[in-house]
Amino acid sequence: MELSVPAGSQSGDKLRLRGRGLPGTPPGVGRQIPSIGAGLHDRAPLLSVAGLIKHFPIGGSKDVVRAVDGVSFQIDRGQTLALVGESGSGKTTVGQCLLRLINPGGGRIRFDGSDLAAISEREMYGLRRRIQMVFQKPYVALNPRWRVADLIGEPLGLVSELGPAERRRRVLTLLDLVRLPARLGDRFPHEITAGEQKRVGIARALATSPDFVVFDEPTTALDIRVRGQIIDLVRELQAELGLSALFITHDLNSVRSLAQFVAVMKTGVLVEQGETERIFAAPEHAYTKMLLAAELPIEAAKQQRKDIVRMEAAK
Repeated sequence: MELSVPAGSQSGDKLRLRGRGLPGTPPGVGRQIPSIGAGLHDRAPLLSVAGLIKHFPIGGSKDVVRAVDGVSFQIDRGQTLALVGESGSGKTTVGQCLLRLINPGGGRIRFDGSDLAAISEREMYGLRRRIQMVFQKPYVALNPRWRVADLIGEPLGLVSELGPAERRRRVLTLLDLVRLPARLGDRFPHEITAGEQKRVGIARALATSPDFVVFDEPTTALDIRVRGQIIDLVRELQAELGLSALFITHDLNSVRSLAQFVAVMKTGVLVEQGETERIFAAPEHAYTKMLLAAELPIEAAKQQRKDIVRMEAAK
């Protein structure tokens, strides 16, 4: 797709969405950001997960890997839940089950009244524009033979039939939304940096004006400077668009500024969940304490680990 500004477009109209929703939002309908806790009393949560299970068989044996084993949580409109834990704890599997990229083995996933674990593939296809995912490895998710503009424009097919000029306009808008220059639209994935690839993945996820986004380790494999830029971008998008999100990460430093709630996952189960400030200020489970200690300076972390081990041994 060759990117050029359609004739008659105003630069402000072409590039700025702030305060008025994503491409595809009806004119005059901006997204209002619900206050924290909205929906707790007057309406059901946007996403409710109950007893989610996903086991994987091991070769030809009867043994299984209990990747997800009875996970339950909920996310209200406009809220973000951070799902934290070490690599291999089952976090990404939860995200993949939510989008039905893999089929759950049990439990219920209720999204705005629909049980995603029970509906047909056709019904799920109809909901995909409302539920999107930013993948952990963008270089795997991005077709290397497509230019950036085509990669961002592809999901727009889930929304409606668009003419070439309107598609170009929306792609330009999405590039600006994720703070990328229009000239990158003509490049291939291997011609841009890892941080830019992450931004392209975010733009693709936002193309359909979703209500809910799964961010799967969006800061993985980035240097400290670029990691901070991606965290700032996600925070800005939350404020501008009022997104509901599941933020999957093992980087606890990014959690406090992005999520109102935290769920801690260890070997397929949630060991603790609650409001973010409470989890950081007064963690209850030993594993949560270990994760938080790992983020401290080395000497402080060593001492806290010793204290945790001593307290657990005394129980």
